[in-house]
Amino acid sequence: MHRENNLPDPEHPMLSLLRITPGLVLNFDEFTCDFYLIGLKNIKAGHWLYGRTRFDHEKGSMVFWKPRQVIEINNLELEEGGYILLFHEDFLLGSALQKEIQKYAFFDYEADEALHLAPKEEKTIIRLFESIDSEYGNNQDEYSKNIILVNIDSLLKYAERFYKRQFINRKELTGKMVTAFNKILDNYIREDKFTKEGIPSVAYMASALNMSPRYLSNALKIETGKTAQELIHIALITVAKNKLRESGENVSEIAYSLGFENMSYFSKLFKKEVGKTPKDFKKQFLN
Repeated sequence: MHRENNLPDPEHPMLSLLRITPGLVLNFDEFTCDFYLIGLKNIKAGHWLYGRTRFDHEKGSMVFWKPRQVIEINNLELEEGGYILLFHEDFLLGSALQKEIQKYAFFDYEADEALHLAPKEEKTIIRLFESIDSEYGNNQDEYSKNIILVNIDSLLKYAERFYKRQFINRKELTGKMVTAFNKILDNYIREDKFTKEGIPSVAYMASALNMSPRYLSNALKIETGKTAQELIHIALITVAKNKLRESGENVSEIAYSLGFENMSYFSKLFKKEVGKTPKDFKKQFLN
């Protein structure tokens, strides 16, 4: 990456920190890599593609890449003062962060689901980047890696906190998302797509709403207390209850009509939501 953009070699073979300076313009042909990226940026011109999604945003956004994603950058010029931190996944070997980093859902968000920072939040993030910068730019010693890892860990924890604030502050948008989610699910049920297409996946619902599955689930969780998967299950069980109450079909036929190929899975899910098995639920109406 450094060579492609005529930048000096990174100070560490598995870590790079770029401070955005006037005139820096980045270009990459389409590529994939084995490193994570955490960026704080203010775009002046150009764009990048991440996971086939164009990124072009207002000031104060943070972005997150994970290894093996398709990336393309065209004439990307950033305002002074931002940072781009890149670290190879092996940089985390042996640290607690190696496992912890997997839990951060925002590495799976699309580019247009970036984190927008309030001024105070941006100052917090900049301080952490500056702390990494001081270790990265000086003679690194036996303590440097641990100090850098602690600061990366803090960056991720703050990002998670600020994303939750963003979801709460955008409740009006999230409310519209819940409405749209339910509408798509209702249409799926009304058109009886279960038999032909099976149970709608979170990926299917997210694609219909033009967002990533994890962003959708996290936004719905803030607004409704339920993940996308849980809301899909609740809708299915509601349909199943109506069929069990009114239909002459047996339990296995109803389960199959709703896209469940595994009868035990249907029974377990039904009992979890209703408190009794489908057979017991149907039996009370027969009696």
